[in-house]
Amino acid sequence: MSESTEPAGTGGLTTGEVARRLGVAPTTVRTWDQRYGLGPDRHTGGRHRRWTPADVARLERMCALTATGIPPAEAARLARETPAPASAPAAPPSVLPRRAPAPQAAPASRAGSGLRLGDARQECKGIARAALRLDAAALDRLLLDAIREHGLVAAWTEVIVPTLQAVGRKWESSGERYVEVEHFLSWHVSGALRRAAPDTAPDRPGASVVLACVPGDNHTLALEVLSAALAQRGIPVRMFGGALPVESLIAAVRRTGPAAVALWAQSRATASRPLAQHVAAMEWGVRGARRGPLVLTLGPGWSGRPAPGTARPHGLADAVQALEGLATR
Repeated sequence: MSESTEPAGTGGLTTGEVARRLGVAPTTVRTWDQRYGLGPDRHTGGRHRRWTPADVARLERMCALTATGIPPAEAARLARETPAPASAPAAPPSVLPRRAPAPQAAPASRAGSGLRLGDARQECKGIARAALRLDAAALDRLLLDAIREHGLVAAWTEVIVPTLQAVGRKWESSGERYVEVEHFLSWHVSGALRRAAPDTAPDRPGASVVLACVPGDNHTLALEVLSAALAQRGIPVRMFGGALPVESLIAAVRRTGPAAVALWAQSRATASRPLAQHVAAMEWGVRGARRGPLVLTLGPGWSGRPAPGTARPHGLADAVQALEGLATR
C-alpha cells in the first residue's frame, strides 16, 4: 500500500493528503523533507510517513515564506525555528477534513501570502499558493479538480474568480511585483477551461452564439468560460477572442446569422453603446421573415451604460441561462 492511499485513521495525514491541503505536488512535500528536514516528527511503521498538525503547520509556514520570495533554504530554516502560533487545540489528524466548509463569519484568509480571499471556498487557498509558487502541475490539477467537483459555472464563480481577484489586488498594491503570477494563473485557467469543455457543438442554422471582446479589449477569460459552459450544453459557439475590429465583428455576424452576440468590455473606455446598438439592429433573412441577434453586453465596462435594445445578464449563470433558452428554441 502506498503512502497516498493508506487510511488516515492510523494516526496522521499521508503525504498526499498534506499536499492537497497545501496546494502543492506531493513531490514538493517530499523534497522539502529530504532537502530541508521538514519531514514529520514521527513515523508509523516501515516507510509510511504520517504528518501531525504541528508538522503541517511547519509546512504552511514554509509555503507562506516562499510565497513572499524568500529562498527555500532560508524559508525552511525560519519554518523550523518559528514556533507555531498559539491557538485552540487542533482536531486529531484522523478527523481533519480535506476541504473544510467555509465558516459563517471567517476572517480574511491570506493563503500564506497576503492575498485576501475572505470567506471564499477552501480550494481558493490551494490555487493561490500554487500560483504564487508558479507550480504549473499543482495549479492544473487543482483547477481541474474544482471544475469536476463543483461544475464549470460554480467553480468559476466561487473558486476561480475570487482567486483571480485576490491576485489582481495583490498586483495593484505591490507595484507590479506579482504581475507574473497574474499572467501565470490566467494562462492556466484558460487551459483548464479548454480541457474541461467538450468538443465544439456542430453548427445549427440560427442557433449559434458569437462571442467577442469589443475593440481595444483583450480580457477574454470570461468569454472563454462562457464558451465552455455553452459547449457543455450542446450550443454551437463561434469565439473570436480579444479586440475584434468593428468591421470584422459586423462581417462575422452577417456571415453566421447567430441567435445571439455576447460583447465583453472590461472598462468603460472600451464599452461602445453605438456598436452594441448597431449589432442589435442588424437583420438578415427573406422579406417577411427577417430576424436579428440578441446582443448581450458583458463585463464591468457596461456598468451604468445600458445600450437600448440589448440585454445585460448579471453573472455567468444568467448569461448561460439566457443563451441556452434562446439557442434551443
